[in-house]
Amino acid sequence: MSTELEQIWLRVQSELEAAVDDSTYRVWLAPLRSRELDHGTLTVEAPARSCAWVQERFGRLLQTCARAVIGAAITVEFTPGQSQPPLRLRSTARATPNPGAQPIGLAHHTNSAGITPADPPHDTSGNPRFSFQHFVIGDSNRLAHAAALTVAELPGQAYNPLFICGSPGVGKTHLLRAIAGLLHSCNPSLSVRASTGEAFTNEFQLALTNGGMDLFKTRFRDVDVLLVDDVQFLERKARTEEEFFHTFNTLYEAGAQLVLTSDRPPRDLQALEDRLRERFQAGLVADIHPPDFNTRLAILRKRVHHDDIQQLAPGTLEVIACRIALDVRALEGALIRVVAYSSLAGRSLTPELATEVLDGLYPATTPRRRTLADIQTAACRHFGLSPEELLSSSRAARVAWPRQVAMYLARELTDESLPAIGRHFGRRDHTTVIHAVRRAEQKILVDSASRKAVDDLRSALQSTDS
Repeated sequence: MSTELEQIWLRVQSELEAAVDDSTYRVWLAPLRSRELDHGTLTVEAPARSCAWVQERFGRLLQTCARAVIGAAITVEFTPGQSQPPLRLRSTARATPNPGAQPIGLAHHTNSAGITPADPPHDTSGNPRFSFQHFVIGDSNRLAHAAALTVAELPGQAYNPLFICGSPGVGKTHLLRAIAGLLHSCNPSLSVRASTGEAFTNEFQLALTNGGMDLFKTRFRDVDVLLVDDVQFLERKARTEEEFFHTFNTLYEAGAQLVLTSDRPPRDLQALEDRLRERFQAGLVADIHPPDFNTRLAILRKRVHHDDIQQLAPGTLEVIACRIALDVRALEGALIRVVAYSSLAGRSLTPELATEVLDGLYPATTPRRRTLADIQTAACRHFGLSPEELLSSSRAARVAWPRQVAMYLARELTDESLPAIGRHFGRRDHTTVIHAVRRAEQKILVDSASRKAVDDLRSALQSTDS
């Protein structure tokens, strides 16, 4: 590569690095290489195993960055580089396949004995909705998505363990399946075990009954990657917790990657043994919040595109996105219900139809949306503060708690992003908002007086005449 092209490519890389988060750049864009610039075409080499996917996901971005550096007439073309050998995690690679390792795929179904059967081998392209390409990224899940993507590309080398937490239906299982799918396509030689807390418990109990502990340990411990969904199911099961503790330690010490999900962060799994909670918190804890309005709308649009839903009147998706705010599965289910009713009744997909179909299941709420200024004014009035005090840098308890409550309600009652909320609260950054929301959530859980204060303020804000 000529010196001139090297300089051009360095500038393009700087544009790319500024356009995406650090993890995305490091995993997907940093490995790209410029091979040729000829007659207005920039040829870029990508690793062979991910070339098509990188082109599909980042091709337009790369074109934009290249044009910003080189000029509007430039065209970017991708070419696959040399294939890289599959990544092996463990120093003692097995010479023969491990008969006890479950093929990639989350086990959710049980047979009549209550034992989860091994999933059959499958190509994850058969269900492309559960991939990274089809995961809609927003402020509520950006950290979890970036961490999951990094773990899938660099298992055992980045965040270990990765603990993803959030309420049901916000995308935790989607990310687990996406990790499994990318591992399957990029590193097919890796042994990946995907299970659930319930399945682990059931298999352990069966192994105790049938004397099959050696096989059970082989199935869960002789793997390169362990993915476990809903680990909160292990709570209050002393012997199962003991076994999972030893399984966790064995895999961690061997350098295997662990990814766990739960409906609560580790600190809130109070019924688990302290030693397990400590290990869950030893890596990266990435939480997922319910999606904001714009993210919900993007999820619906992606589903419409994936299912090739035609003749959708403007405003129909907005009606659905307004009705379902907390659960992505319920959001997609509402879309399916509206589309099915439209097909069966022979009626067009309109906002009026969506309203009619959803009225019974998700009644419309009448309170108007509140602005950040509304929330700040109400908080000052409720707690007896001036606006200057609320937005100040003071950390005194009489100021900090009302500020945290205001940020918490701003997150709940508006569609503003975390950075936008931070800017309106004294030019704070988004991490401060996240911290404030978490502190408010914790205090509400354990202190009834604090919970009542938040409920009263919320009610005041949601009343139509406030």
